[in-house]
Amino acid sequence: MKIIVLVKQVPDTEEERKLDASTGRLDRAASESVADEINERALEVALRHKDSNKGSEVVVLTMGPASATQALRKALSMGADSAVHVEDDRLDGADIARTAAVLAAALRRTGFDLVVAGNESTDGRGGVVPAMVAEHLGLPLLSSLNSVEIGPASVTGEVGIEDGLLEVSAALPAIVSVTERSAEARFPNFKGIMTAKRKPLANLSLADLDLDLSVAGRTSTVLTISERPARTAGKKIVDDGTAAGELAEFLVAGRLV
Repeated sequence: MKIIVLVKQVPDTEEERKLDASTGRLDRAASESVADEINERALEVALRHKDSNKGSEVVVLTMGPASATQALRKALSMGADSAVHVEDDRLDGADIARTAAVLAAALRRTGFDLVVAGNESTDGRGGVVPAMVAEHLGLPLLSSLNSVEIGPASVTGEVGIEDGLLEVSAALPAIVSVTERSAEARFPNFKGIMTAKRKPLANLSLADLDLDLSVAGRTSTVLTISERPARTAGKKIVDDGTAAGELAEFLVAGRLV
């Protein structure tokens, strides 16, 4: 079985993120870039299946600038067999529609039995790319799974609902996305880190994908952005017998009651 895991390089969530006022896009140079943790959980799903099913193949796929290779190398060090990197200057600032179209084209070229992704990235928070990829490919989608079981011809999983858990399934090939409740990712060991340097990493451009950008064009445009207002000093109310009234006035003035 060939499982492809979608991974993404994102700005470190531990650092402050900034928007570029001139482009309206996230300023990725303002913080260190790391592999998105939710994608590592998706990779763990694939690796656990590979661990117990000899002959299974795990491939990681990303779309991004040259620096995104770092995220792929980490995935390879965790146990993925090979990687595919779609890199093209014309994809700079791609929105979710273009991203999904390009990923779908890369998946068609690579071939697969199952695609596993995180339910949403920590930078965009769109949460729709897996669904859009599935639509492009005409395949079933199991979205936001807390757990995944991969069989020879089907995939099943559990989705959290208001009253508990709902079990869902789909025949392969299929697309699934996982949540932060899914299995925690393993850490690369020294052997994995050294082996990753020798594992195959293919680079693809838009020309390789034979993709018409006029069809897979941007569908959204940022009109304007503004900085978040600075936090103002709080108001301290000392209880000298009138605190209740002052508190009520403060809440009313702030339209909090």
